Amino acid sequence: MFDKNTYIRRRAELKKLVGEGVIVLFGNNEAPYNYPANAYAPMRQDSSFLYYFGQHRDGLVGVIDIDNDEEWLLGDDIDIEDIVWMGFVPSVADLAVEVGVTKTAPMSALSSVCRCTATRTTVHFLPPYRHDTKIQIMDLLGIHPSKQKDAASLKLIQAVVKQRATKEQQEIDAIDRACDIGYVMHTTAQLLIKPGVTERFIGGQVDGIARSLAQGTGFATIFSQHGEIMHGNPSAAKLEAGRLALCDAGCELDDYCSDHTRTMPVTGKFDQRQLEIYSIVEACHDYVLDVAKPGVKYMDVHFAVCRMMTERLKELGLMKGDTDEAVRAGAHAMFLPHGLGHMMGMDVHDMESLGQIYVGFDEETRPNLEQFGTNCLRMGRRLEEGFVVTDEPGIYFIPQLIDEWRASGHCKEFLNFDKLETYKDFGGIRIEDDVLITKDGCRFLGQKRIPYHPQELETFMENRI
Repeated sequence: MFDKNTYIRRRAELKKLVGEGVIVLFGNNEAPYNYPANAYAPMRQDSSFLYYFGQHRDGLVGVIDIDNDEEWLLGDDIDIEDIVWMGFVPSVADLAVEVGVTKTAPMSALSSVCRCTATRTTVHFLPPYRHDTKIQIMDLLGIHPSKQKDAASLKLIQAVVKQRATKEQQEIDAIDRACDIGYVMHTTAQLLIKPGVTERFIGGQVDGIARSLAQGTGFATIFSQHGEIMHGNPSAAKLEAGRLALCDAGCELDDYCSDHTRTMPVTGKFDQRQLEIYSIVEACHDYVLDVAKPGVKYMDVHFAVCRMMTERLKELGLMKGDTDEAVRAGAHAMFLPHGLGHMMGMDVHDMESLGQIYVGFDEETRPNLEQFGTNCLRMGRRLEEGFVVTDEPGIYFIPQLIDEWRASGHCKEFLNFDKLETYKDFGGIRIEDDVLITKDGCRFLGQKRIPYHPQELETFMENRI
């Protein structure tokens, strides 16, 4: 938690941006694992509630009445039975004082505090993503859960995005610290990789570091020797010599995330074919550091990377034809079916629950939701100082996608399907780092760089356990 003046200042700015009405920010409730009492794992608070009200306790709602210049924290005090099992919890009134809020009430008063019976009162809420919150909104406003996404306040969404997108120095410091834990997570994985070790074992070690040194993982760890599967969960499969292992993992520390990806040879040494593909991804990753700066559209950086990738794949005989035409046709999505990156902060995909069309795009830069691959671009708008984005190009050989495009003839003028057939056993490669947009350019976040250049990676892996 930051100093209470941080939350007072943030709420004051939010009131100016929204202008009128009542803002309701729902905190999260406990989420049972498989039966009601099995909810011992640390609760994950809603990020926007945290941003403005700072408290991690479950069962809270923050209300900002702009018209009457009132701020409320609502929730029921914890009774003695819960204290016996879970320990002492400060009262709602004490929690409110910690973040500079003067008015509190039990949850039963939510409707009256929001002035829901006043016909001219506009109640602003964000798109809900948990079903219990949807029930709360239905009880409060009478809006059916299926209608709530469309009924959410666009003015509030835009205001929250404007504030949360540009990181304060204390937020940047927190992300730097999270990335330092990310370094430990990934270098540990690099030192454990060898034939015969299971994916699940290494994934578990990575998760254990996040739980030991931070609040936990920022998202479900991806660790797989099938890197062509974008979200490959660790399985019981043993690592095999000759394959590549992809690790996409990050922690959450002081409410802010890290998100890195590295791809390693299981034997500790790349073979020639692996090195040829890896060097393309490496070059695309490093290119971003040269061009990302305030005023540049991240969509333009994405497509520049796609053109670079296409040129290099043509040199290997995997692609052909005019590079610009191939990228316009989306042929590169055979290898890169996702965007170059996304915003990051309190959420690993920062503010994604608010809608990527509002977070990663704006009135000037619109998404292309029709073209395969390009429709997964999460960040396209102009970069601004203080933005934090991921830089995560990849090349994947997905057997089913190769078969489907070959059967339909999709982009056949740009793809060498005979050559692609020989790569069906390759897997996938991704390299990802977190980047802060600075006044004149950008920089990596975190004090240490997780090895990724081929020679340094191979040298580092010589120290494997």
